[in-house]
Amino acid sequence: MAKAARRSLTARLADLRAAYWSPGPVLRATSQSELRLIYGGWLLAFSLKVLGSTWDVSWHFRWLRDDLAPPHLLNSAGTALVVALVVFHTYTGFGVDRIALRWMQWGIGLFLFAVPLDLVNHRLFGLDITSWSPTHAVLYLGTAVMLVGVLRGWSLGAESGRRRDVVLLALWAFFLENVLFPNQHQEYGVLSLRAFESGRPTAEPILLDFARAQGSSPAEFMLPVPSWVHPSWLVCAGLFTLLVLRRTTNLRWAATTVAAGYLLYRAVAWALLVAGDFPPSALPVMLLAGAIAVDLAVTHRLPVLLAAPGVVAITYAAAWVSGELAVVPPWAWWSAPLVAAAFNVQWLGLERLLARPATAAWATPRP
Repeated sequence: MAKAARRSLTARLADLRAAYWSPGPVLRATSQSELRLIYGGWLLAFSLKVLGSTWDVSWHFRWLRDDLAPPHLLNSAGTALVVALVVFHTYTGFGVDRIALRWMQWGIGLFLFAVPLDLVNHRLFGLDITSWSPTHAVLYLGTAVMLVGVLRGWSLGAESGRRRDVVLLALWAFFLENVLFPNQHQEYGVLSLRAFESGRPTAEPILLDFARAQGSSPAEFMLPVPSWVHPSWLVCAGLFTLLVLRRTTNLRWAATTVAAGYLLYRAVAWALLVAGDFPPSALPVMLLAGAIAVDLAVTHRLPVLLAAPGVVAITYAAAWVSGELAVVPPWAWWSAPLVAAAFNVQWLGLERLLARPATAAWATPRP
């Protein structure tokens, strides 16, 4: 009986291998159930990466860096699954066209190229905790590039309907998290510095001693970038991502939904980290106000020259209210006109790009 069961299992595995692990061209026939299974793997992979990276920031504000720290292992599990998925797409051709596959391949290639560089960087320069280091930037870039490929593969292959839209918004939420990840340094740093100055540091003594040995003051260690960086990046990277999402999907309240989902995740992570005695962060709630403004501006087709400064003004006003009620990272209020001008240029450039026939052609699969 047991032998028969083993033979049956072996036969099933052989059938699965014959059906799904054979070389094939891109745009290979893929059913909707198969597509959902494949892209469910992508959702799992990015979930592991996001959970690991969220824990990693808080971890680095408490402990000395360790290559084999639990957050790194969790993130590495997600990366391993990404590698497996890219290999699967490359070998079998299921669930992708050539353009989507190339974005996936280049993305994971950039990410894996940056990993050893980052390890060497830490060996040479010590802590290098800042999220704004050059090697970290290549990690973010690689993740963004592979997400573009995943977004294209899913949006072109999935049938129209609620399921397609939900997965699409989830993938955009991962993209937003990756884009805004560097700002978390200031969001954790502002609370960590306050705790240090009050005499109740959230960092372990071994971390503070190591920082002092490197010649870094607590302020340099916890808030290493100028005060204009956080608002500029929040608008010109975060809100611009939400604008691209809204304009390319035409889903009502898409920007608001993704921003609210991102902030909800950050709030849950905040509660879990505090419960585990890890340092907390300030939450960028002003992002939600900006997202609502983006959705309203696109829905009512406001002129860009009016919409862009309006979105920035609403975001800065929400940041001021947040600072009065809670804590926000250092925020250079004088930067508002410059950020509004930059966001205006970005928005105008996006509209011109979307009006080009080549952009519409990019949204159709090619052999």
